[in-house]
Amino acid sequence: MTKLKQTVALKEVKCFAFHGFYPEEQLIGSNFIVDIETEFIPIGFDDELSQTVNYEELNAIILEEMKNTQKLLETVLHNIVTKIKVFYPFIDTINVSIKKLNPIMLGEVGYSFVKLNYTR
Repeated sequence: MTKLKQTVALKEVKCFAFHGFYPEEQLIGSNFIVDIETEFIPIGFDDELSQTVNYEELNAIILEEMKNTQKLLETVLHNIVTKIKVFYPFIDTINVSIKKLNPIMLGEVGYSFVKLNYTR
């Protein structure tokens, strides 16, 4: 028997936020890029938004969580995954990552990167 898997994703969602371990990071803020990819077995094919993952909702979750300042990007990722699971309990896999552009540290660093993978 063939099983279909569907992917709904958002790539390169750009945000300005105040996440960072150091107080100065939480004062000046940084530019971030967030990627989300979800996988699930399709509920049906009736051309209805209720039978899939709405990427507008994914975007709203990202923007909401990016507003909530955290010391660790890992916390932001965990909060995003937790909310997605509440909205879409049928999702099998969630991959979400955050790039912090030009993090404050010695040398020239393009970005730091944290990724969280959830599998049901």
